[in-house]
Amino acid sequence: MPGFKRGRKLKKLGLHSQDTAELFFQDVKVPRANVLGEPTQGFRNLMLNLAEERLTSAVGNVTRAERAFEVTLAYITERKAFGRPIGTFQNSRFKMADMRARIDACWALVDHCVMEHVERKLTGETAAAAKLYVSEVEGWVVDECLQLHGGAGYMDEYEICRLYGRRPHQPHLCRHVRDHEGDHRPRSWSGRTQERLR
Repeated sequence: MPGFKRGRKLKKLGLHSQDTAELFFQDVKVPRANVLGEPTQGFRNLMLNLAEERLTSAVGNVTRAERAFEVTLAYITERKAFGRPIGTFQNSRFKMADMRARIDACWALVDHCVMEHVERKLTGETAAAAKLYVSEVEGWVVDECLQLHGGAGYMDEYEICRLYGRRPHQPHLCRHVRDHEGDHRPRSWSGRTQERLR
């Protein structure tokens, strides 16, 4: 298409399977036959499936957190220090128990959102809350698991190293919730909950 140019492929810390590049649009004119929907309704159309997109993201987050837990449990069961598996040390047990509780809470939240989505009741706000919480838990879990691997966690041959590269880097971006009117103001979840209880 005249005026469209694809830039260089960008190298990233993670998400290597997703091709990311700069796109340039210089005086591009889209033929009328190539226009999808109403030209002024693009943002609104994107918002229609936003709840499902956010839920899909949360599912990926909790799945990766679960995987990080699994590979770490296997590692601390086999790896020994001072003559015994490091998983038997009190600190390791505390950390694993804490992670297990938070991951289970994430599964419960995601399961609830899936059921709401199936019944067509899932709102963008609830899905955003799930995405925010679960992505933050994933980041925390993967970081904790990397620490339990010690220096080995920085080696690419260990799966936790690759999971660390894929963890969410900016979950705070989810804090700005947009509703179907395109409102970009940060929302107070506690305030919204109070409104529902009235």
